[in-house]
Amino acid sequence: MIYLKAISNYIPSQVIDNIENAKAFSESESFIINKIGARQLPRLPYDEQASDIGSAAVRALCDQHGLNFEEIEALVVITQNGDFGGLPHTSAIIHGKLGLPEQVACFDIGLGCSGYVYGLSILKAHMQEMGFQNAVLVTADPYSKIVDSNDRNTSLLFGDAATASWLSVNGEWEIQRPLLATNGQGYSALVKQESLVMDGRSVFNFAAQNVPDQINNYLEKFNLVHDDIDLFLLHQGSAAIIDVITRKLNYSKDKFIFDIENTGNTVSSSIPLLCERYIKESRFNKIVISGFGVGLSWATTLLSKKVSI
Repeated sequence: MIYLKAISNYIPSQVIDNIENAKAFSESESFIINKIGARQLPRLPYDEQASDIGSAAVRALCDQHGLNFEEIEALVVITQNGDFGGLPHTSAIIHGKLGLPEQVACFDIGLGCSGYVYGLSILKAHMQEMGFQNAVLVTADPYSKIVDSNDRNTSLLFGDAATASWLSVNGEWEIQRPLLATNGQGYSALVKQESLVMDGRSVFNFAAQNVPDQINNYLEKFNLVHDDIDLFLLHQGSAAIIDVITRKLNYSKDKFIFDIENTGNTVSSSIPLLCERYIKESRFNKIVISGFGVGLSWATTLLSKKVSI
């Protein structure tokens, strides 16, 4: 069995005041608070890359939770904005910056907002196949590198952050089997050209239509009902999309968390940023996580606390 043992993060100290940022687009403070949800957006310094924040998150994980570099057998990085355009793979660059042993397996996963759910499943399977004891899953997708500051659709939304998750044969939270889905015909709704281009309405409609259905299907497939679930941690796309998904599911609203006031939409890091906080609370035993976005791609799984005998 492979468990999610611990999570740490790194969030850049440099931030943009999103209320002030919105004035350039003649948007009000109420629009930012009620539709976007982010009062400030962390920004990676110009001379730093995905590997820098990814390395910082791994160091935080090791320092805070007692993982030694020598224990890491695999390092997997979820990013679409890796160093040097993704060649070489960012996981190799982080490996070098941390000075990890040569026998560590390293690879990248080129997914965005659904990436954390995919990544847990992929790394879990890899560990089981290889017989690994400990591995680290990093999310580091600095969209500030590709966002045009003059684009209203993207410059008010995305913030930079990185997380590092420790997967181990010893732990408390079991990673269950996911549901994964793709609509490749909708890829053009969110695409990198010279900069990031997003059809916000298409992405919103896609998520509003597909995510509630997948969550309902997940519960049905694995013989669960919504009362069995303590929390639903969704990709923190925006205040508006979390609100519509919550209303469509019509479950207890207090089970849905929304918190991007100080981070914005951090792409693949948004779910683990929430998980880091809530897996520490003893009152929770079952947490559904669901990511959705670029691809178009969506994915849902369950984290369940191990039953003590």
